[in-house]
Amino acid sequence: MTYLVGKIALDITAGAPNNGRGESNIGEVKKMYIGRNPHPYVSAQAFRRWVRDSFPSETAPSPVTRSGTGKNQQAYTAGRPDLYVDDDLFGYMVAIKKENFQRDTVLATGTLVSVTPRRPTRDFGTMSRGFGPNENPVIHEHEHFSAEVAGDILIDVARIGVFQVLGSGLRRNLTDAAAKEAEAAGAERVSFRGLDSLRLPLAERRRRLAVLLNTLAEVCGGAKRALHYGDRSPALTVLAPIEGGNNPFTRVLTARATREDQGYPHLETAFEAGVLREEIAAWSDVLSKPVHVGWAPGFLAGQREQARSELDDLIEDGTLVIDHPRVVLRGLAKEVEAGTRDEWFEDTPR
Repeated sequence: MTYLVGKIALDITAGAPNNGRGESNIGEVKKMYIGRNPHPYVSAQAFRRWVRDSFPSETAPSPVTRSGTGKNQQAYTAGRPDLYVDDDLFGYMVAIKKENFQRDTVLATGTLVSVTPRRPTRDFGTMSRGFGPNENPVIHEHEHFSAEVAGDILIDVARIGVFQVLGSGLRRNLTDAAAKEAEAAGAERVSFRGLDSLRLPLAERRRRLAVLLNTLAEVCGGAKRALHYGDRSPALTVLAPIEGGNNPFTRVLTARATREDQGYPHLETAFEAGVLREEIAAWSDVLSKPVHVGWAPGFLAGQREQARSELDDLIEDGTLVIDHPRVVLRGLAKEVEAGTRDEWFEDTPR
């Protein structure tokens, strides 16, 4: 069972990419507290929305249906993963007329949390355009922050383009009518992880993974772009194929004390080359080479070349690749489309 697992980090500078509810006319960024320390974050739902919205224009999104009123509202996509890439990759639930059809996500994403504590800054603004000389302006405030935010990622490659149609105890992915249409269009009947399923042709499955990898390389989005526009594509990615879906790379980014400031440690985000080396060795029986590290120049200034030096032997023997995130992700997409990574799509039991 091949999964692509790893880490994604974004470099947020004076940004407000994902906002909470806010109170008293103050727009607040989402943040959690670890002890007394605030850690701004980008929710998994927000990041997934950015990815979905960043798909190329020729990739049509699944249409959304909204029904009901008040607290009894519901919204759902078409639930046709055979037709729509986002239904395939992001999953869905359709519950109508006593029928339930559900697909678990292929792309699993963690919350992107600031690696080090960061206290958001409150920005004060006014609206007075067109007001008379004796009229008071409308006052508003909002938060923004600078931080390196990071979260885990998993892609269940073997399940791309494979849809469950029967199976006790689990909801089906497709209605009977949709399954018939998919089969007529070229999907084949297979047994997948012990369940009766339909599988799209390999060329289409390759294309869908390539679309996802290319999109991750150029993802954009986020809130308050009028005031806090900034790059939302990955500043750092770690990605590798592994059997079983465990993620060895959760701890490659840590908060490191670099100095003391008025008696308190000053924490900075650090890439732990030693952690990466040890995890690669520990998981070598199920981890396929190479581990792809995408690292934008200038991110964590100075650490990129230091990591290259510390991991030089792994780079030399082909265990590790370090390049720009866009180069790494687009390069993987090209390999997938060329058919050189077809083993990822096979669901061989461990």
